[in-house]
Amino acid sequence: MRETELLVPAGSLEVLKVAVDYGADAVYIGGEAFGLRAKAHNFSIKDMKEAVAYCHARKVRLYVAANIFAHNRDLAGIRSYFERLKPLGIDGLIISDPAVFMLAKEILPEVERHVSTQANNTNYGTYRFWHDLGAKRVVSARELSLAELKEIREHIPEDMEIESFVHGAMCISYSGRCLLSHYLTGRDANQGACTHPCRWKYAVVEEKRPGEYFPVDEDERGTYIFNSKDLCMVEYIPELMEAGIDSFKIEGRMKTALYVATVARTYRMAIDDYRQSPKLYKKRLPYYREEIGKCTYRQFTTGFYFGKTDETSQIYDSNEYVKDYTYIGRVEQVDKEGRACFIQRNKFSVGEQVEAMLFDGTNKLLTVRAIRNEKGEQVESAPHPKEQLAVDFGEALAPGIILRRETVESPAQLV
Repeated sequence: MRETELLVPAGSLEVLKVAVDYGADAVYIGGEAFGLRAKAHNFSIKDMKEAVAYCHARKVRLYVAANIFAHNRDLAGIRSYFERLKPLGIDGLIISDPAVFMLAKEILPEVERHVSTQANNTNYGTYRFWHDLGAKRVVSARELSLAELKEIREHIPEDMEIESFVHGAMCISYSGRCLLSHYLTGRDANQGACTHPCRWKYAVVEEKRPGEYFPVDEDERGTYIFNSKDLCMVEYIPELMEAGIDSFKIEGRMKTALYVATVARTYRMAIDDYRQSPKLYKKRLPYYREEIGKCTYRQFTTGFYFGKTDETSQIYDSNEYVKDYTYIGRVEQVDKEGRACFIQRNKFSVGEQVEAMLFDGTNKLLTVRAIRNEKGEQVESAPHPKEQLAVDFGEALAPGIILRRETVESPAQLV
């Protein structure tokens, strides 16, 4: 069995630390330019230095996405950008464009080059092509089945790695090569500025009846004809490993710390359990399903892994996330009275129950006994986001632990 890397996204330094703390073997980030998530917070060179130090101190690898499709105007800037990355000690670059790939090979020869899914990597000949050019890894197109991936593994060099997405949002366009956003808004998905028009509501307008909208189906709310469910493969870890995939990739550089913690921790547990004992993995399947459902998602699908998708892979009546838990904060430190100190992200009150996500994969339900605001005043609730708080839960919590609160209405509230 090949080694399995759990690769987790981070859109900020805070989220990167969460990804590492909750079990990532590697983290991928974007810089301030040339990545496909322009709307994420992304990392300055200064942030990257801190990120590299945090990751390497914990034996975690750090990859930087530079996966735009470059125009002529971009090439000089990319060269300069790679020169600035050179002293940082990053472990890999994720690249789509052949010209960018060759610049990375020239300027950062010691850094692994990974070929992005955006390059439409659908066959073993393509993998071998990139290997001959010096690629360490190719990220498979999302449209490949497990059978196709297994065949690719059999036809590529042993030292070449396959990375595949196992969780997160699916793109309506082939491997993310989408023109909709640029056509409708002028913001190019292939330059990192996608406006996600696949999540919009559409209707039909007849040419001679301007302003008269016809729903695509009978639902008065319209229909979300391009809106895919989210990928989730946590129940198929054995199949992914048997296909010869080296890196299990989580999508979501624009996701919250709560999302990253929940998904990273669940997949970490599932991978480790299966390696320890297939019986243990099977026994804990209900727990993985329960935990993965505590992050925001759009319902789940297995994508193309078991064949072509059909109408059950889409959500036609809504583009809303399922969100059963709210992010409260991440413990920064514990004061001398044993109170958890953190920046509050969403409202909570004294007397409410909060769930602490422990690093070992379990959860601890705690009652909020007391809250002190940044002025040291005792308050009954914390309604203001990003306020520094000290909270008494009755016991000390380790720094780095994520706190969340269930948001689903209880039966008593529904009466």
